[in-house]
This record gives sequence, structure tokens and C-alpha cells, in this order.
Amino acid sequence: MTIDRYTTISRAIGSLLVVTAYFIVVHVNVTVGTMIHALACLMSIPFFVRTKAWDVVIMLSFMTCISFSKFAL
Repeated sequence: MTIDRYTTISRAIGSLLVVTAYFIVVHVNVTVGTMIHALACLMSIPFFVRTKAWDVVIMLSFMTCISFSKFAL
């Protein structure tokens, strides 16, 4: 597979994980939900770098930092 295919699949999985993480944060456990959210953002970033959507890259990076700060403390 090409790198385009890998980044597209990674973005799709990341999008699914964002929704899953939201459910987990609200109904199960905040720490686990933020870990999944951080993973989802990290999986999605390569796609948006490839497509040069820098505003989304900055937003996802910021959200990842917020998630890391939640379970790092």
C-alpha cells in the first residue's frame, strides 16, 4: 500500500476513536478516554500534514497536549 492509503486509513480509525473516546470520557473513565483521544489525534495528524491542512494539524496538536496534561498529572 502507498503512504496515502496508510494515512487515510489512520485518519479514519482516528476519527472513529475520537467518538469512542468521547463516549468513554462521558460514561466510563476520564483518564482512559483522554488517552484514547490523544491516540486518535496522533493517528489523524499525518493525514492532515500530507494534505497541508495546517489549521487542523495545529488544532489536533493542541488537543493532544491538553489530553497529555490530563493523564500526566
